[in-house]
Amino acid sequence: MVTARRKPLALHPRESMTKISRNVLSDKVYAAIKEMIANHRFQPGARLNVERISKELEVSRTPVWEAVRRLQQEGLLQNIPYRGVFMVEMTLERALELYQAREGLEGVAARLAALDPSEKILDKMKETLENQVMMFEKGDLLGYSRTDFDFHGMIHKMSRNTVLQEMLDSLKTKMQPITMEVRPLLPRLYEDHLEIVELIRSKDPEKSEKAMRRHNRVVQNQIQKEIERLAGL
Repeated sequence: MVTARRKPLALHPRESMTKISRNVLSDKVYAAIKEMIANHRFQPGARLNVERISKELEVSRTPVWEAVRRLQQEGLLQNIPYRGVFMVEMTLERALELYQAREGLEGVAARLAALDPSEKILDKMKETLENQVMMFEKGDLLGYSRTDFDFHGMIHKMSRNTVLQEMLDSLKTKMQPITMEVRPLLPRLYEDHLEIVELIRSKDPEKSEKAMRRHNRVVQNQIQKEIERLAGL
């Protein structure tokens, strides 16, 4: 016996548009909260007030909770029953893994940037480093961290590789402040930044990549020392 094939259920145009609008709103809220996290709006272990976020973004709590679930899956948030939504605390071991991954990706970004550097972006990077010095002198570690992300982000952009940029953006979101004294490293990291700018400007891909990898290893080595100190090694 031959049976008639059932046609897929078609959505009414109005119903379809409503679903699309809802998805667009959910994506926008997700992107907004993820940007808050990337800009260190919430400290590691801090509780997120869903009601307050929904009022700030002028949306209902539904898209906020949808965003929270997505960010949970990405390992950025945790929803503890009867307690609330919290930022995941960054462990030293996790931080080390992130810097190890960033070393390889940023090395490639620096090499690609040096192939065809943008003078406009390089000038902007120098301005960012001037701001970084001011943040350091004021003891503003959060401000220093923001200028650091801006500096590295410009190198990512200059690589002109969208896949690489997406991967580095994902890492950036996961890289939250860690409980480790970093002030002694800042002068060395600043000098690295100056060197990287000049190497990219001179169109030297190999040295640019090596300098960027070495720059990332400075923080890795400090994290490894702190892990060993806490373990009593």
